[in-house]
Amino acid sequence: MSILFKKFVNIARVIIPRKLFNQIRIKRQEKENTRFLKKLTSQVLKFHKNTNDNEVIEVLNFLENNPISVFPYNYIHKYKKEEIEVELDHAIGLKYIIHENKKLYFKRSMSVNAIKSLYRGLLIDQDIESPHLYLTEGFKLTSQDVIADIGAAEGNFSLSNVEHVKKAYLFESDSEWIEALQATFKPWKDKVEIINSFVTNYDSDSTVNISTFYKKHNDISFFKVDIEGEEQNFLNACVPIFKENSNIKLAICTYHKHNDEVDFTKQLKSLNFKVKHSKGYMLYFYDKSIRPPYFRRGLLRASK
Repeated sequence: MSILFKKFVNIARVIIPRKLFNQIRIKRQEKENTRFLKKLTSQVLKFHKNTNDNEVIEVLNFLENNPISVFPYNYIHKYKKEEIEVELDHAIGLKYIIHENKKLYFKRSMSVNAIKSLYRGLLIDQDIESPHLYLTEGFKLTSQDVIADIGAAEGNFSLSNVEHVKKAYLFESDSEWIEALQATFKPWKDKVEIINSFVTNYDSDSTVNISTFYKKHNDISFFKVDIEGEEQNFLNACVPIFKENSNIKLAICTYHKHNDEVDFTKQLKSLNFKVKHSKGYMLYFYDKSIRPPYFRRGLLRASK
């Protein structure tokens, strides 16, 4: 941002009403995002134009005929017109959606439209064709598994599986989600523990070292990990856990950073895990530093 433009912005903040100023700022940001995504699409198509990789060709065909998407596959279209009913729990003032015959609550601050949009995203995220699908026919939970849902957010993963596992620990750093999670899992409060902390490799007032937590909760057998790029620190903290235990399953996201899939695969194999990546690719354009080859695997499934 130039000095002249900064001065203009500062003056505008004084003379333009706050609401109008925010509208102008949002529209400007939207235009910048549109330009970025258009440029990125062009770069992706150009870089991969000579590929012989059928998985990549499928994505390129999508990009040539559709707006850019984090999940660049035609299956996402079936959710665009999905009828989603948002209900209000008058007793507690929270909105919810019926998810697999169970109530999934959302943040108090979220509008009906925001909830519908988020829930469509969750359906896309865990579709059987999604590159971000945690469980498969060959990678399942059992009735004896204890889940550590790390980066739980609204808790859809644990809610889908809560009746089929022994116990679940839900870690979520966003305090606004905690109220919703408590409402969602109230029917299973005897087997679900909600921890309002960010999981990493050190302990503080707002963070928890997973290795420290495991010392008191060494029954965890399944780790689901989606923590906004902090996955490497999580893995480093887990080394003692993984070395000492032979009955561990792990579904860990690899799309936040450029080299995560390669780095995590190498590290997990060195700890005697069998490792497979998810099918297909994600195009994580929220990483503004994204670079060739652009496409990233959604996650790794590892077991030992």
